[in-house]
Parts: sequence; structure tokens; C-alpha cells
Amino acid sequence: MNIGWNIESFIHISGIFLSIIIIIYLFKINWRRYGVLFILSAIVGNILCYIFVKVGFYSYPYRLFPNISIMPFTTITTVFPALILISVRFSPEKWSWKIPYYWAIVHLGVLGETIGLLYTDIIEYNFKWDLWDSYTWWWIYVLIFEWIGSIIISKEDRCPLDANHLKFGRLGWAIVHFILIVTIFLGGFYLGVNVS
Repeated sequence: MNIGWNIESFIHISGIFLSIIIIIYLFKINWRRYGVLFILSAIVGNILCYIFVKVGFYSYPYRLFPNISIMPFTTITTVFPALILISVRFSPEKWSWKIPYYWAIVHLGVLGETIGLLYTDIIEYNFKWDLWDSYTWWWIYVLIFEWIGSIIISKEDRCPLDANHLKFGRLGWAIVHFILIVTIFLGGFYLGVNVS
């Protein structure tokens, strides 16, 4: 086990702990349905990650269990499924409102990944992989599991965000736009620093 007094250990352990709380909360609502979605998203997340690491697109220099796996399987098995479960639970009903909802989620996820890339040893991009590739795969992953989640999780077990909250002038609209403006600005800054 590779746990120490460093930012990498703190991020891994706190991410796992928070994810377990989210997973338990959702399993109490309907453990069978959310359990199936959890298992599917964990399996797909681990398979994709394993393929990308084996191909050499990116690597994980710091892992909690470096002798067991080439990737942080405990974090991937908890954090990404928890994100999918909570996103599906509160996803708006209409696709026209799901897009800005997931847009904010993807931008926050990519921001977290970029911070991990720049300031920690959690992830390192290698051969032919960059921020755009990650951004694309975040979108693919969350939208596929939104679609799968809409099939598995019944309407009774969901609590969709009211679309009125995302309309112009509302708090949801302000939050989504704040997230998008800040992350796009930071993405441009990141690009400018790396190009020059």
C-alpha cells in the first residue's frame, strides 16, 4: 500500500470516501437498479482506463496499490461510478436540458483531471494523448451512461432537476455559465502556457 502524507494520497482517499457515501445513499433508494448501473459503469471505466494505460496514452505515477495494478483501480471503481450514479439521479428529463447539465459536469471533471495532471503525480499524459482526448472521452462516458441509466433507473428512483432552474436568469443557469466560463478560460490559459 502506498499511502503517505501527500496530496496524492489525500485526493485518492477523500475521493474514495466521498464516493462511497454517495453510493450508499443511492443504494438505499434502490440498490438493485443503482447497483447494476454502478457495476456497469465501474467495469467499463476500468476496462477503458486499462486499455488507455496499456496502449501508453497515459499513466498513473502515484497509485495506492502500485504492486497490484498499473492504474488506481480503487479510485476508478468508486469515483467514476459515483459520478455517474449521482448525475443520472438528478439529470433533467429532457435532452435539451441534459446537455448543459452534463456540460458543467464534464467541465468540472476535466478541470479536476487537469489539476491532477499539472500539480500532482496522479496522472501523466503520454504518447498522443492530450486534454482534448480526455474531454472527448469524458463526454462519451457520461452520455452513454446517461442513456443506460435512463433505461435501468426508473422514474420513481430519479429526482430530475427542474428544467426551470436552468432557464435564463435562474440560479442553475448562473451556476452552469459560471462553471463553463471559468473552465473555458482556464483551458485557454492552460493551452497558452503549454504552447509558449
